[in-house]
Amino acid sequence: MGRSILYLGDTALDQQGSYLAGVMSYYNQSFDYLNSEVRFSDSLLSRDYKLMILSDYPASNFTAQQIKTIADKVSDGMSLLMIGGWDSFTGIDGGYNHTQFANVLPVIMQENDDRVNFSGPCLVVKEQNHEAIDSLPFNDNTPTIGGLNSFEAKKESKILLNACEYKVSTNNKKSEFTKGKTYPLLVIGNYGMGKTAAFASDVAPHWVGPFVDWGDNRIKARAEGSEPIEVGNLYAQFFAGLLSWMI
Repeated sequence: MGRSILYLGDTALDQQGSYLAGVMSYYNQSFDYLNSEVRFSDSLLSRDYKLMILSDYPASNFTAQQIKTIADKVSDGMSLLMIGGWDSFTGIDGGYNHTQFANVLPVIMQENDDRVNFSGPCLVVKEQNHEAIDSLPFNDNTPTIGGLNSFEAKKESKILLNACEYKVSTNNKKSEFTKGKTYPLLVIGNYGMGKTAAFASDVAPHWVGPFVDWGDNRIKARAEGSEPIEVGNLYAQFFAGLLSWMI
């Protein structure tokens, strides 16, 4: 039986890739992996994956024909998830805004560098109910992130999570929080028969920030060929739940 997921990027399994790989292994989600420096192979197009994940995997690793073929596979029912990073979306070297994936993904990417870093709190805010996230206590136990790729949701897409930036000022030992800009964080949609999703922040440090420790318990995991991880149980449930819904 083949693997359900093709996971591309996050540098390597013994580096940032250990986080998502560890979560998938913990929840018995089978996957194949390609690191960020390896160009995409045509041989992968013949495999019947249910979900392709792109996370810090630059568009320059694909040919235009490969991207077209992947877009066709999504239209026919395969799911596509892009997770944020310097080599995701537009990024500094992502380059997906000039590819056919701009039509496939449920968001409108910026023309220039879309990276945003937060030195203060940036809260994850649930915008609407959806089976991919409804089991998680976003309203009672609100996590924060440290950065993201800035994009807009397409009109036909759904924003499930936003990221809300706050400015903090301290006077006479009292701190005041002023609400700043709001960014789409998790956007879902469809392309033909396939599910699509865009998660603007990273799955691994540094952008994921305190979100990696979200939860009241710790999960220890290690995928084959990767480094061991120790993360918050709700962080792990979030990514595992999103992937499960997509496949």
